[in-house]
Amino acid sequence: MASYANGVAADSIPGVRWVKSSASTPEGGSCVEFAALPDGDTAVRNSRFPDGPALVFTRSEIEAMLIGVRQSEFDHLID
Repeated sequence: MASYANGVAADSIPGVRWVKSSASTPEGGSCVEFAALPDGDTAVRNSRFPDGPALVFTRSEIEAMLIGVRQSEFDHLID
């Protein structure tokens, strides 16, 4: 099973399905996309640069981030 490091070219990860929020704006390309990796990690990329670098996070890192989002801990970033 392949393992990927932060900064890997997003388009070099084979066989993954990139998913973005339904709230993303198609005309502005303001989208962050996520892909589940075979080893259980999650890759994140900027949809404006689909062949650019991807950040890779462990399951526990993604879980901590999602819990923080649900608890409004990052709302100050868009206020």
